[in-house]
Amino acid sequence: MNILITRARVVRTRFSANSVIINQKNFAFCRPSIVLPARYFHSSLTTYYANIQGPQSVDYGKESFKKFIQQTFDKILIANRGEIAVRVIRTAKKMGIKTVAVYSDADARSLHVEMADEAVNIGPAPSNQSYLNIPNILQAIKSTGAQAVHPGYGFLSENSHFVKALNEAGVTFIGPGESAMADLGDKIRSKIIAKQSGVNTIPGFDGVVKDSNHALEIAQSVGYPVMLKASAGGGGKGMRIAWNDQEVVDGFKIASQESLSSFGDNRLLIERYIDNPRHIEIQVIADKFGNILYFPERECSIQRRNQKVIEEAPSTFLDPATRKAMGEQAALLAKHVSYVSAGTVEFLVDAQRNFYFLEMNTRLQVEHPITEYITGVDLVELMIRIAANQKLSITQEDLKFHGWAFESRVYAEDPEKYLPSIGRLSKYIEPRSLTDKHEVRCDSGIVEGSEISIYYDPLICKLSTYGETRDEAINTMLKALDSYVIKVISSQRFRSGKISTKFLAEEYPGGFKGHTVKDESLHELISISAFVHAKRDLRNWSWIDGEGTLFKKNLNKNAPNKWDLWISVNKDIQPINVKVKKKGTNEEEFEIIMPNYPRTIISAKWPLETPLINACLRTDNQESRALTVQYIDPLPVGFRLQYVGTKFDITVHNQRQHELSQYMIEKPKEDLSNLILSPMPGSVVSLAVQAGTEIAVVEAMKMQNVLRASRVSKVKKVNVKPGDAVAADEVLVELEEVNKDT
Repeated sequence: MNILITRARVVRTRFSANSVIINQKNFAFCRPSIVLPARYFHSSLTTYYANIQGPQSVDYGKESFKKFIQQTFDKILIANRGEIAVRVIRTAKKMGIKTVAVYSDADARSLHVEMADEAVNIGPAPSNQSYLNIPNILQAIKSTGAQAVHPGYGFLSENSHFVKALNEAGVTFIGPGESAMADLGDKIRSKIIAKQSGVNTIPGFDGVVKDSNHALEIAQSVGYPVMLKASAGGGGKGMRIAWNDQEVVDGFKIASQESLSSFGDNRLLIERYIDNPRHIEIQVIADKFGNILYFPERECSIQRRNQKVIEEAPSTFLDPATRKAMGEQAALLAKHVSYVSAGTVEFLVDAQRNFYFLEMNTRLQVEHPITEYITGVDLVELMIRIAANQKLSITQEDLKFHGWAFESRVYAEDPEKYLPSIGRLSKYIEPRSLTDKHEVRCDSGIVEGSEISIYYDPLICKLSTYGETRDEAINTMLKALDSYVIKVISSQRFRSGKISTKFLAEEYPGGFKGHTVKDESLHELISISAFVHAKRDLRNWSWIDGEGTLFKKNLNKNAPNKWDLWISVNKDIQPINVKVKKKGTNEEEFEIIMPNYPRTIISAKWPLETPLINACLRTDNQESRALTVQYIDPLPVGFRLQYVGTKFDITVHNQRQHELSQYMIEKPKEDLSNLILSPMPGSVVSLAVQAGTEIAVVEAMKMQNVLRASRVSKVKKVNVKPGDAVAADEVLVELEEVNKDT
């Protein structure tokens, strides 16, 4: 499995029905440095201070604590899965509310099922038979006696029919009302309402696109480029940019299919595509008494396939006047439809700070943690309290922000082609806060051994980091991501804040193909590789000297203290002669000498074969520098490391092995030019056989990938049919060349 994060281990606890999760140091909603009026101290801040200053755990079910908390619900059901279900369960337990999880057959052993007080199976793995199955969820509510439902995001979170069904069943929906959701959750109607509310909007067609011909007519009228996007739902699903007529026809088909698969609704709208914009959104929250708040903005411009990858709050781009104008327009829109609960108004902002309404997500947003970081407000708790008919305890004047926060989304994807990966996580490590500032927060729904399925979104974790300044937050993010073994966006352009929705496409036009090692980075990688080899070799000698055990005295009495090695990286770099020497009796410090680089001392505490190596390198002419590398796997004559988000196969030879290696014959590469391979594990949606057009469409994790013939060929054999499940690199279609003379 090719996954963006691997090699992990995290210890989780199953919590009892009456316990409260407040002693998880890597998960803090607020920070003690925020000074607010006394009336601002609702229970999320109380909990936070209990976490920092009080006992290790507090039972919110005790009578002594109940007097400080207004009663909400006894039991809620979370109609979702993964990290967002875990996120809601945490706040519910903090508030002393019992929780019910629902799960599909594929999620029977998932973390949200383990953490909930009760769990109900709602059907097979496909989402339309489980998480989108309203009758099955209603039955789960009835059988458990849940009083309210939190929908998370995605699935039924913006389905007004679900809200109506809950209302008829006498169950509270923790979210907006049916009418507001129907109006604002539908992108076509919401755009019309936005205009009526005095909100700036993008030019486009304010109706439903009937078919591909109608789409062509609209696109030609609006002017290219255009954006085709699903009327229902969000999250980048069912969205395509078209620059010409052919891309409109192709995009209409794929976008409508993705929309139907993700939201059960294939309606599309078309609007003018604003090239190179920033994507900035405003969080709003409203109670049932007419009180509406808008929060500081979140910038979500780092995207791929119109899906967010890295978000930050606040934005480097907005000035106070623009921030206030955007917040006031967002509040006007919410007020116009009598909106209740949490929602997010998304805008596109051009280079002159002109902003245009994009859509409103009538639910909790994926990236809400960074708003919680800079404001100290638990948004999930506010949603629950509002649903229980409680007033907002703060005003717009109270709502200030402090510091900077980033969210990095961890996807189960190939980082080069952005294609989904599936399989089991054999190991899993989440980074943790290293100080009492709680500067690192992980929202995830997986543990070691979890299965990454083809049926659901590839998002598996949200890594949020905080700093007093933007640079501090970025540095914390980079350190945390290094520990997470994931690609790090560390370019000067990113640091400067000069970003747009085209950032990834411009920085990595062919996808992220990995870090190129040269100069200083090559020196670091070779040095750490020499260290790893020496440590592993000493371990082997300990076993030999100990005669099969590591518990005897005088281990390593025959072990070497010097090594003359030839180290190569990925067979791309010619072997480099490296001389390694152990410093004294310390097996954690070594001297490294290699051509064209200064003498280097490397020290590290690395329990052998464990994933993370935290090392310190120092040279005669430089200050010491810290380095975090991931040890992935042993190889026959070396090992695999991950460095700066890229996997490298390290080959280590001694002098004799190096001399003989020139006689090793390379295995010829297999000719795959006449084969159409599946780029990802998934399900075959359709097949076609005309040269130059679609050969097949493969869908996984609600994303479709179109495969085309690269040249005029004859179809020799078709190995699959629509509906088949396929593996990555499985042969779908076999081709043969066409004789040009016939």
